Amino acid sequence: MISGLLAKKIGMTQFFDKEGNVVPVTALEVGPCYVVALKEAPKKVLIGFDEIRESRCSKPRLGLCKKVNVPPLRTIMEFKSADNAGYQLGQKLLADMFKPGDYVTVVGTSIGKGFQGGMKRWNWHGGDEGHGSMHHRQIGSNGANTYPGRVLRGKNMPGHMGDDKVTVQNLRVMQVDVENNMVLVKGAVPGCKNGLVSVEKSVKKAFRSLDEQKEVVIHKKNPMKQAKAAAKGKK
Repeated sequence: MISGLLAKKIGMTQFFDKEGNVVPVTALEVGPCYVVALKEAPKKVLIGFDEIRESRCSKPRLGLCKKVNVPPLRTIMEFKSADNAGYQLGQKLLADMFKPGDYVTVVGTSIGKGFQGGMKRWNWHGGDEGHGSMHHRQIGSNGANTYPGRVLRGKNMPGHMGDDKVTVQNLRVMQVDVENNMVLVKGAVPGCKNGLVSVEKSVKKAFRSLDEQKEVVIHKKNPMKQAKAAAKGKK
C-alpha cells in the first residue's frame, strides 16, 4: 500500500467532537491523485495531482500524462509503497485512504517572509530601549577574540526567513469527506492557502479510535499533606 497522497491546504477552521469540545483543524483537499508510474526495487508509486489545462503543462509531463490516459497534472511526486500489485497506471486515488483516528505526517513549504532582522528571525530580545541607547534592534558585535578570530559557523544572523521545507508529525485525522476529497486534521499545517502538501501515514503512532476515552489516573493522596492541610483548617 502507498504511504501517502498529495493534497492542497484549504485553510483552518474548527471541528466539534462528540463531547462538544472545539478542536482547531486544518482542511486539506486530498486528491484526486492519479497513478502515473510504478517503480520496482525499491517499490515506489509515482502519482500526480492538481488537474490543469494542457497549455499550462510542460511537453514532457503532458506526454507522460497522455501515455497513461490521465488529465494534465501540475505536480508529480513519488511515494514509498509496500506492494504495487494493487495499483494500475491511470488509477484514481481518493481520500478514502485515510480514516478518522489515523495519525499522519504533513510536509509542506512554510510561508516566505523575505529578509528579516535577528529579532524577528531568531527571537532576540534586542538592546536597551532608552533614548540614548542607540542599540535597539541591531545585532551588535558578532566577532570573537584573538582565538578563533572569526565568526563561528552557524551563528544566528539576519537573513532570509521562511520558504523552507517543514515537516509536522503525528497530526490526527478528525473527519474524512470522500465525496468532496476533504480531510480535517487536528492542528496547524505548514504553508499558505492553496499550498501543496504531502500527507503520509505516521510510522510513530498507530490508529486510535476517536471514541476511545483516556484512562483517568487516580493519584494517591499524600497523608502528610492532608494532615498539614487539616491543621491549617483546609480541606
